[in-house]
Amino acid sequence: MNIENSEIEGDAAATAQTARSFSPDFARNGLERMEEFHQEMSDMREALLDIESLGGQNASKKSHKLIDAMEAFEPSITMIGQIKSGKTSLVNAMSGRPDLLPADVNPWTSVVTSLHLNTKVNDEGTIASFQFFDPSEWDHLVENGGRIGELSSRAGASDELEKVREQIAEMREKTKARLGRKFELLLGQTHNYRHLDDDLIQRYVCMGDDFEDEDAQDAQGQFADITKSADLYIDAPSLPHALCIRDTPGVNDTFMMREQITINALRGSRICVVVLSATQALSSMDMGLIRLISNVKSREVVIFVNRIDELANPKDEIEEIRTSILSTLANNNCPDDLEVVFGSAYWANMALQEQIDDLDPDSAAALQNYSGVGKSELSAEQVWDHSGLPTLFDKIGERIAEGEGTTMLNTIRKRAMNHLQGLKASSSIVSLRMSNQALKVVDPETLGKHLDALEDSFRATLEKQLDALIENYSKRIDQAHKRFISRALESLIQHLETKGENELWQYSPDGLRILLRSSYQSMRKSVAGTCDSVFGGVTDELTKTYLSLLSAEVDGFKVLP
Repeated sequence: MNIENSEIEGDAAATAQTARSFSPDFARNGLERMEEFHQEMSDMREALLDIESLGGQNASKKSHKLIDAMEAFEPSITMIGQIKSGKTSLVNAMSGRPDLLPADVNPWTSVVTSLHLNTKVNDEGTIASFQFFDPSEWDHLVENGGRIGELSSRAGASDELEKVREQIAEMREKTKARLGRKFELLLGQTHNYRHLDDDLIQRYVCMGDDFEDEDAQDAQGQFADITKSADLYIDAPSLPHALCIRDTPGVNDTFMMREQITINALRGSRICVVVLSATQALSSMDMGLIRLISNVKSREVVIFVNRIDELANPKDEIEEIRTSILSTLANNNCPDDLEVVFGSAYWANMALQEQIDDLDPDSAAALQNYSGVGKSELSAEQVWDHSGLPTLFDKIGERIAEGEGTTMLNTIRKRAMNHLQGLKASSSIVSLRMSNQALKVVDPETLGKHLDALEDSFRATLEKQLDALIENYSKRIDQAHKRFISRALESLIQHLETKGENELWQYSPDGLRILLRSSYQSMRKSVAGTCDSVFGGVTDELTKTYLSLLSAEVDGFKVLP
């Protein structure tokens, strides 16, 4: 870890400009579901503090551990899409800081940039952290072309593999020429700053040009080629709780390693927003992304069709675009419940800055067409509502509250209940001792053997049942594969008989993809049910063990899985 002390002061004017937060009251529109979830968290915190008051020092530690775990909850949203779809402008609007990330550089984002909104900073006060590739990661990129290079190699796409290698080799040489001996020293380092300004962001995150002055310290993209990730910690007064928004490189970047970086970023998020341009919605690249992220059941997807301000007649064209998108999704076997939201990041940012009188004339005309209201009659709040941001926040809040947020709170509740049950049991024992009643003392060695026997028994049961499920799953996917090969072969023979061997034959793998997904989802449900059943059996036995050891009656005592 390295705090760049020489950069702590920075340019005061730039820092103040970047640090400004635009938080008018209407910026909370659409955040109702997030606020309800935040209230649930607050209620849970109060309950944990009540439990703490019932016990001693040990109870306090356990309660605060649960409170810390709850307050560390930071749901993340990954923004993906093609270059010039407006991802960065949308991220700026969502963070309430229209000028935070430069959106006028094409393309500007070369690394995954994580905006940690309302997240506690560390003790050192770091608000900007830039992590460089370590030597082993860099060597892997150079030798194998990274993950995309590996996939190209397995697929026999030697031309694609060589293209990736050439790109990385060229980038390495340019970076070494620019950084000189610093190149090897920087790999694996982290640069931390206590301030944030435009120059700092562009130096580490924006893709740079060829640098004539290798000693220039403030050149755009100076460190971008070796920067693995950027983390910025920002206050967002309109948001009720912490949120992480990840801006990613455009997936149709000519530099394919950027696509690898974006795909890796998806692994850390359960919510993904696919940003499309209203003027070019759902290309083959977009469809590939939607298939990729939709194959994981736990990942939630929202499609945001941006740039409706560039449509001549958005009021009518939006429904045509929506119909086209839904039809394309259905024809490509994508999930039929994907949410599609239309909006304009440009309108949102202008509304936040209350500069609607300065709207571009064409954009203003589109807004009047869409809203049915004259420009002079529109307020900043109305423009914000028409921008689609409140609807997008509502969809995100719904997914947080009903998905990972519910999972987190349920886990905290169960742990708190176990903690409370322990306090009740302790209270019963103290009461028995105070009344001079005899307490049964259990030999620790006997207890240990009993618990070991319970663990061995239930672990064996779980492994046996899981082995059977996986064996059945293997049979299902083998059968699906055989059926697919059989149908493909039948199609090929029919093609040869009717069109001959000189006509191109194609056979879509979508059928196999559907069968494999169905088999996996069935197995996944069975595994979850099996685990719940076995864990429930374990806690039932533990409850009986506790009660037999305590030799005391504790109303409602039960250990929860």
